[in-house]
Amino acid sequence: MHTITELRARFRGSSVSKRVLVVQPAFSANAYVAHAHSLGWEILVASHESDGRVVADAVRSLATEILTVDTNDNAALEAAVEASHQQDPIHAVVAGGEYYVPAAALLSARLGLSGLAPAAVDLVRHKARMREAVAASGLEQPKFTVVRDAAEIDAACAHVGLPAVVKPVDSGGSVHVSRVDTPDEARAALAAIHAEEGFEFDRALTTDAIVEQYVPGTEYSADGYVHDGEVVVVAVTRKLLGPEPRFLELGHLTPAPLDEPTRSALAAYATDVVKAVRITTGPFHCELRLSDGRPVLMEVAARLPGDKITELMEMATGLVLPGRVLADLTGSDPVRAKAHKETFAKAAGIRFLTAGGTGSYARLEGWEELSAEPWVVANPVLIAPGAPIKTTEADYSCRIAAVVFTADSPEEAHERWTEIGERVRVIGA
Repeated sequence: MHTITELRARFRGSSVSKRVLVVQPAFSANAYVAHAHSLGWEILVASHESDGRVVADAVRSLATEILTVDTNDNAALEAAVEASHQQDPIHAVVAGGEYYVPAAALLSARLGLSGLAPAAVDLVRHKARMREAVAASGLEQPKFTVVRDAAEIDAACAHVGLPAVVKPVDSGGSVHVSRVDTPDEARAALAAIHAEEGFEFDRALTTDAIVEQYVPGTEYSADGYVHDGEVVVVAVTRKLLGPEPRFLELGHLTPAPLDEPTRSALAAYATDVVKAVRITTGPFHCELRLSDGRPVLMEVAARLPGDKITELMEMATGLVLPGRVLADLTGSDPVRAKAHKETFAKAAGIRFLTAGGTGSYARLEGWEELSAEPWVVANPVLIAPGAPIKTTEADYSCRIAAVVFTADSPEEAHERWTEIGERVRVIGA
């Protein structure tokens, strides 16, 4: 890595140079770092650099500077960022993931920068307050209530009806999200949340859970950005889920195989949701189901979508979502900020593979042959053969490999998603 002095001298030689702060980047948010680097911008990364909060080597190699600070300590983070800002102005702050949306919003406000309003943070992070805001807007959504202990379960199930869905009010990645068909199953789901000892980014789950009406139907996400108050839905993506009672995401197809009236209805509903939770600038990821022909909200977030949906969108639409967000937050021209490209394919998708709850696997049969297909863009192995795997098949940590691919139509993309599952056999350990 170059010295800070050398890099700053080089970047200041460019009239379009900006300085961007990414708070604890991980997963899809690493794209902020990569895109800013491609523009020759300065990249300040705030990271704890300890325990479960260490940036990837690829991020470290592209960053101009790593600001080592406890990113879960708002006071320490604010002090460190303000000191850096006074030394060299920061032009935008973005969240490195779901759990750092609040920190990015507070820092943006503190520095007087464009960003999500702190008052909107709870509406996109706390699932019950999210639903309260959407309900107040008059949009259709499931019945819901919050429970804190097992004694409240019977009343909660009577209120929302069965089947229902139980999930923590503040988690992500499908962690502890489950369908329940009886009050006893709901109590077991709540007990599992309370017993959770694993931490996401060193953060424990709260004991509050939301119990909401189960909504049948195909699941989609509407993804895009808000600029100057205008909500832009870039793409509607089909989600392919594993068997219930869990909701493990096994794939995405962009664009979703839909007729135009249905796509427009989903996009319009998502636009109203984004407005209801007061996302006035930056990215959004809205998950919904099409139930009896009507869109119904599952969740909405003020961040980039995960599972490489940003890459699928870029291939199929030409819109580079991380680039567009950075351009808008810094007041840069989106074209000069390389936020728009030529489309790479008419459709794109991703298929995730699991070990089927076996706890381990020995090899992937057919993997090399699949890799040779011209429509396969990437096929990373996420968990090495022989390594232990959760047997619950409950959340993203159970996925062992992924295949990113292209197709000539949304329908062909769905066919290829199925084909991948048929061609690759997970041979157990």
